Amino acid sequence: MLVWLASQFEGQLHFLNVFQYLTLRAILGVLTALGISLLAGPWFIRKMNLLQIGQSVRSDGPKSHLSKSGTPTMGGTLILFSIMFSVLLWADLGNRFVWALLFITFTYGLIGWVDDYRKVIEKNSRGLPGKWKYFWQSVAGFAAAIFLYGTAVVPAETQLIVPFFKNIAWDLGPLYILVVYFVVVGASNAVNLTDGLDGLAIMPTVMVGAALGIIGYLVGNAKFALYLHIPYVPGTGELVVYCAAIVGAGLGFLWFNTYPAQVFMGDVGALALGGALGLIAVIVRHEIVFFIMSGVFVMETVSVILQVASFKLTGKRIFRMAPIHHHFELKGWPEPRVIVRFWIITVMLVLFGLATLKLR
Repeated sequence: MLVWLASQFEGQLHFLNVFQYLTLRAILGVLTALGISLLAGPWFIRKMNLLQIGQSVRSDGPKSHLSKSGTPTMGGTLILFSIMFSVLLWADLGNRFVWALLFITFTYGLIGWVDDYRKVIEKNSRGLPGKWKYFWQSVAGFAAAIFLYGTAVVPAETQLIVPFFKNIAWDLGPLYILVVYFVVVGASNAVNLTDGLDGLAIMPTVMVGAALGIIGYLVGNAKFALYLHIPYVPGTGELVVYCAAIVGAGLGFLWFNTYPAQVFMGDVGALALGGALGLIAVIVRHEIVFFIMSGVFVMETVSVILQVASFKLTGKRIFRMAPIHHHFELKGWPEPRVIVRFWIITVMLVLFGLATLKLR
């Protein structure tokens, strides 16, 4: 919004030209989202406590989690508000990628909100039935994929880029729609599965989001893209502002979500953030690198798949409990140890993912 306003008056007020710089708007995006989260967080937590909107804890889970029962949840609402306000303020709203991301963030957040509402307010332990949750995720995912495919302006937008190689890029054609769908829906559910310990999901989201912002900036700059032998996709630089808002809102939320958590994210935040990260990854054409950097999310998801498959096929469980963070808890790891070690793993994977930009 401010980018448009600045463009209207920059002839009379030349200092408004500074708002055309992506780096400045990214910094302001971080600070805006961070400020909203930090300032509104205490009010939000008090409101949730007054309304008795608290988390219910599984009785078959680690016993240390029983004390968390009643902790305010649906904190993802605060995250999404911070992101959207910051993006609408500092991003170029003429950019189609920004609107695609706002659509996925809002729709997936709405799906998560309905699920949380049914669990917490209506006391329905099932929440939104899985088939309906997956159905609406699929509808939104396909809608975003079809929009991106239909509005692609350069061949690189629909090519599969393989890291470590300079000249390997496969034109996906209509298969691009399926790739977008699986990445967006998969990432959304993966982050949701990871969100089981205090701060476990939000910090990897911040780190992966920051890395995707760097990649978006490089992919959207013709000179950097040529130097690094990565695809040049015009307009992706604007995603730096979106990623910056995710980083700011995430760090602000972590202030209250760190162990012991004062508020939980809930599905409203986890589904939306995962979907947004997945869509950013496909827009910047680095799905495989995103898969590497999101190793913690992948590990959590695979642990659930293996656990379910093993129990159905053999009647035996591979892990003491899935997702895998609960397995380590039941082995005796204190919750903070599990969280910090998973953060460290994410740092290493994100750095490795960024290194692939040069190793070609």
